Amino acid sequence: MNTTLTVSPDHTASPHRVVPDRRQRLHRLAVRYGPPLAMYGVLKLIGFSVFMYLLDSAGDFRAKNPRFGGGAHPWDVLGTWDGWWYQQIAAHGYHPELRPIPGATGLITLEGNSAAFFPLYPALMRLVSEVTGLGTYGAGLLVSVIASFAAALGIYAVTAHLGGPRAGLTAAGLWAVWPGSGVEWAVYSDSLYVALAAWACYAVMRRNWITAGLLTCAAGLNRPTAVALIAALAVAALLAIHRHRRHEGILRPLVAVAVAPLGLLGYLAWVGHRMGDYGGYFKLQSGAWAHEFDYGKYTLDVLTSVPVGHDDYLFAWPYADIVGVCVVLLAAVLVPLLIRLRPPAVLVVYPAVTLALVLGSQQIFGNVSRYLLPAFPLFIPLALALRRLSLRLQLTALSTAAVASGSYAGYVLFELGVP
Repeated sequence: MNTTLTVSPDHTASPHRVVPDRRQRLHRLAVRYGPPLAMYGVLKLIGFSVFMYLLDSAGDFRAKNPRFGGGAHPWDVLGTWDGWWYQQIAAHGYHPELRPIPGATGLITLEGNSAAFFPLYPALMRLVSEVTGLGTYGAGLLVSVIASFAAALGIYAVTAHLGGPRAGLTAAGLWAVWPGSGVEWAVYSDSLYVALAAWACYAVMRRNWITAGLLTCAAGLNRPTAVALIAALAVAALLAIHRHRRHEGILRPLVAVAVAPLGLLGYLAWVGHRMGDYGGYFKLQSGAWAHEFDYGKYTLDVLTSVPVGHDDYLFAWPYADIVGVCVVLLAAVLVPLLIRLRPPAVLVVYPAVTLALVLGSQQIFGNVSRYLLPAFPLFIPLALALRRLSLRLQLTALSTAAVASGSYAGYVLFELGVP
């Protein structure tokens, strides 16, 4: 009788196991993400330097109240306006209340209240300040600068997923020079919000639903316009369930949809509870800050006034408003170009709802260039077009825009308008 002996491999006898080399992993990460970080950092530094130079040359910051654009140094302007409120929250917390102004009968009937500003950014400021000892101003800048680079990477990842690394690199550069980009390195929450939104969109594109839901929830703790991100995630999740339910199941997309609005709704509920009025946040926005949804009536008023030289509309800031009008017209061109590319639904719904919320509201119109900064999918058509240029021409165009951004995205926004 023949006997066949089979010897199985002894896994325990091998002294060697494949262990990823950390240096190789870091090298791969540097090769992949180093260029967009460098592109954004260099362009942003150029624009920021021009902004500071213009402030110093004009010298008008010295004559202004430190709370409203002034200070001992040019860079103090970065912690004024909304930045002042964020510093107060980081240092002292919230005291939500609806406090009428005695005898007020006009547009503003309530006193300003820090509850209008969402909590995630000032909470991070407080944490960084406690850990580093930088103070609220330094901590706010540090959070914003780090978040701006995280946003650049997120924008790169989204765009590269659609159009390749070259397009992603260009989109990261556009984030540095876009109108309104002056708030990216300031004590403002915009960079943090865009970082969360960009990576949430990327997570949706990669079908990492739980990650997308958590990032959207965090975005809802940072800015009220997270409504647009929540809507985009919900639409993408429902489409995924309809198209791919046999392959992916429905649990994870549904969990993402359930988790996404919790941050926004939770904060609005907390403010309403503290004020004794669950519509208190919206009454505060309308009565103290003159922000309310008017279905585009005020935007139309500005768009029909600025081009013909009229400045008799509410909250007129001529130079900032001209930039705002140009941004709106640019968006009107970029939206159909984006739709023509047929990107994933999340990249269409998110900027479309953002546009509807911003342009459908009464607010300081000069801020439109800043409020539309989160609509980063609009960068994609431009990035795909610019990638056709040689690298030299592309860098020349972006560098020129970076120099100009010191004026239109920095000086005009902070000194000639109200960011």
